[in-house]
Amino acid sequence: MTDVYQNRRWVIQYVVIAVIIVYVLRLFQIQVLSKNYQQLARNNVLREVTVFAPRGLIFDRKGRLIVDNQNEYDLWVVPSQVTAFDTAAFCALVGISDSLLRQNLLKAAAYSRYKPSLLLKGLSVEKYAAVQEELYLYPGFFGQVRTIRSYPYKAAAHLLGYIGEVNQRHIEQGGGYYRMGDYIGISGIEHSYENVLRGRKGSRFVLVDVHNREQGSFAEGRYDTAAIPGANLISTIDIELQQYGELLMQNKIGSIVALEPSTGEVLALVSSPNYDPALLTGMERTRNFQRLATDSLRPLFVRPLKAAYPPGSTFKPAMALTALKIGSITSTTEYTCPGAYVVGTLSVTCHHSGYVPDVATAIQHSCNSYFCHIFRKTVDDRRFAHVAQGLDQWKAILATLGIGERTGIDLPNEGYGFVPGSDYYNKLYGKNRWNSVTVISLGIGQGELGMTPLQLANMTAALANGGWWYTPHVVRSVQGSQERRLPTVVRHVMDLDTAHVNALRRGMFQVMEAGTGRWVRIPGVSSAGKTGTAENPHGRDHSLFIGFAPVDSPRIAIAVVVENAGWGASFAAPIASLMMEKYLNDTIAFQRRYLEQRMLEADLIP
Repeated sequence: MTDVYQNRRWVIQYVVIAVIIVYVLRLFQIQVLSKNYQQLARNNVLREVTVFAPRGLIFDRKGRLIVDNQNEYDLWVVPSQVTAFDTAAFCALVGISDSLLRQNLLKAAAYSRYKPSLLLKGLSVEKYAAVQEELYLYPGFFGQVRTIRSYPYKAAAHLLGYIGEVNQRHIEQGGGYYRMGDYIGISGIEHSYENVLRGRKGSRFVLVDVHNREQGSFAEGRYDTAAIPGANLISTIDIELQQYGELLMQNKIGSIVALEPSTGEVLALVSSPNYDPALLTGMERTRNFQRLATDSLRPLFVRPLKAAYPPGSTFKPAMALTALKIGSITSTTEYTCPGAYVVGTLSVTCHHSGYVPDVATAIQHSCNSYFCHIFRKTVDDRRFAHVAQGLDQWKAILATLGIGERTGIDLPNEGYGFVPGSDYYNKLYGKNRWNSVTVISLGIGQGELGMTPLQLANMTAALANGGWWYTPHVVRSVQGSQERRLPTVVRHVMDLDTAHVNALRRGMFQVMEAGTGRWVRIPGVSSAGKTGTAENPHGRDHSLFIGFAPVDSPRIAIAVVVENAGWGASFAAPIASLMMEKYLNDTIAFQRRYLEQRMLEADLIP
């Protein structure tokens, strides 16, 4: 037995010795014979470089490129590799102040001494070419290419949005994708479709010598991963119509929203004052953003989605629709207007007086008395136990038109507007201490009622369609290996009697033929519309207009709000009619060029 154990011991010893010899030979090969190791010894730094994926491009509805990419460079630093250097020469080289350099170096060291941190972003290709020639003098600093946005049409800034550097919240919520120095969509389409547009980052391993110069890829790139570009988007925007709208709204404050009623596609979304989207790219981005953010005219504010205005008389078609739906009136309900709606000490002035035979005529003449009358008939209908119940039913029907509710548009930070219900007035006046006279101004689109320009346009699309609408959206499809068209959501409003629909359309048509909109009729195009003037406690009244065309087969529904511009017929109506004509005819008729010139030259900035 002793011999057996002795033999086993020698076997084990031989195995151990053999393993040691193999390791020694392998180490000898790596350290002495291997050229890879010799190269690593000479160059002593292996750096992983993130390869940023180009963001997806964005096209308009006709295939025109409206958001492109171009290269720029970021300057990064690895604090542990930084040695003493001439800070004044470095600052002069890269164009940075000494205080900002020190601040960024401290921030980088606090983040990690061994991981790269972003030091300076947005160097142009030309600037980086000059920097790169001397960068070997500054160990620990290196450049990295990325793509930034460029805008061939310099338009639609609010709709397209912008990208910016991630913050800690983005990193924590990004599922491990983002790290310090990465960029993310902050607003607009860039934000809503971030996951589609961003693509997927790659990485490459490079050898860097003691002079901070890249010597080539490591292991012939076997460990590199390729970046996958983001998918392209086909938007619903007509960029030429968008540009035209921005031109018409220059030197004015307000909004234009144009929709295709049959699909819910947004044709144009103008927020004024506007700005060149290129201002929020490159090295000057931070400075430009601060300038825009502190501008008293609030050019960063997305008015079409967030600003809420009393809709004024543009609300009257919706008021009529609500009364018709509840059944408190018919399309032939008549009324005689004495020139004001008077109840006790309350008097609501009306610019029309005389006999009103039906709803269509009331819309045509925008009779305040008529709509005060039908509002009270609606909320005081005998089927309701109390005016509170009637008001809540009125509010619920308006919600089906997207009034007082988010429409669900595929853009961030949409506002709700405001439609007061019984809870609001119970808190304001006390339960059962108010009645329909107390809130009579709601019937003519005033009082506490507030609608966003998007809600106004969406309501108009629902009226054009006869009682239903599609969720407004700004992206039609996503390109890829197979183009993916995004689903369109139908929002059914209500079953409307054909006579009711015809009454509303006839009234809005008569506004353009013989009412307040007659002077902005589009030659050869039948259009329907409604002007509105919204009371403004802070200054001159706001000018509003809603409309659609052609009447029988609507291709465009539009809402225009021009702040501090007075009557709806003065500015909002002409701008809307020019926009509709531009979209439908692709040009402005010669006899209407004077109107176009007047709108272009008007300066309404207070």
